[in-house]
Amino acid sequence: MLTATALVLFMTIPGLALFYGGLVRTKNVLSILMQCLCLTAVVTLVWLAVGYSLAFDPTGMEPGVVGLHAVIGGGARLFLAGVGPDTLWGSIPEVLFFAYQLTFAIITPALIVGAFAERMRFSAMLAFCVVWLLVVYLPVCHAVWGGKGSLLGDLGVLDFAGGIVVHTTAGIAALVACLVIGPRRGYPETPMPPHNLTMTVMGTGMLWVGWFGFNGGSALGATGGAAMAIVATQVSASAAAVTWMAIEWVRVGKPSVLGVATGAIAGLAAVTPASGFVGPVGGLVIGIASGALCWIAVARVKQRFLYDDSLDVFGVHGVGGFLGTVLTGVFASSAFGGTQADLSVARQVALQLGAATAVALYTALLSWLILRGVALLVPLRIEDDHEGQGLDLTQHGETGYNL
Repeated sequence: MLTATALVLFMTIPGLALFYGGLVRTKNVLSILMQCLCLTAVVTLVWLAVGYSLAFDPTGMEPGVVGLHAVIGGGARLFLAGVGPDTLWGSIPEVLFFAYQLTFAIITPALIVGAFAERMRFSAMLAFCVVWLLVVYLPVCHAVWGGKGSLLGDLGVLDFAGGIVVHTTAGIAALVACLVIGPRRGYPETPMPPHNLTMTVMGTGMLWVGWFGFNGGSALGATGGAAMAIVATQVSASAAAVTWMAIEWVRVGKPSVLGVATGAIAGLAAVTPASGFVGPVGGLVIGIASGALCWIAVARVKQRFLYDDSLDVFGVHGVGGFLGTVLTGVFASSAFGGTQADLSVARQVALQLGAATAVALYTALLSWLILRGVALLVPLRIEDDHEGQGLDLTQHGETGYNL
């Protein structure tokens, strides 16, 4: 678990930072690195103060009772009160569980920043992400993973490592944010190609490896289930990458490095809710399906509706996470090589679909309200002339490259 915790933190810094950093233009590379780096620090402090307690403190929870504590934890663990080095969470030290779940809380808002890259004011980004963590991530996390007495957990919703908690929430928030903030100046007429795909590929590799800690670590131990989760993760990422490459090859005439990288991330996002419940065949089908559907979301739907989800957070994480959540209801069944015996596929699919939809709607509404609230205090966007100069210089007084 110590290694898994380090791997998931490695996903954000430097993995996600490099992945996103290579996709933006030269004048904005430092801004995206800064956002990932700063969110890591700020979320850590919020998680210590109130986040962990509101997500996982079981005070007041009763199985089968739908009340306040079915969707939000108590306050007994604020600042890790009562948690010592020998306090256990299941079979592992609770302080280790705190650190592991912290890394999930860090990467979720960090994913969102890719949707409004190159145009959102740094102070507005910080305010939005902190409030969003408190009123969206923490209640959803508790409702799914809070244990006996949690709203969605008691219903039987399956989300092994965050298809709902991480990817659906981040993807939907990303879509809302890019719509509220508006497109980059010149989009879609002006080409805005990635400035450094080498950096993006390096980030992809770090994310891929780190995902083993993300999914395998969610078993909370070095078990056969953890090993199977890693295998399903690897198979899904590979299948999605090859699927995306094949579609591009047929449709465009050439396979692209960016396409393979994006496909792999789509497969990783999609298998996240399923990884501990499915076998290799389930991972294979989820990977193929996510590679195809996420390609449609990125290459067709986005172009049709012209929303500027700059780095395709919704198309990859939102669509992939939602799809994987629903398909978990199928491939978790032992009839399809999964771990859940006597699972009614029809009932579970309906449950998964209903839970993901409810969380998506809740996330969309709250994200919109938060953005509107932040806009009353500070403008969400930078000025047009500052956008032309780039966020690196205008927001941070630095440049990524001095050549």
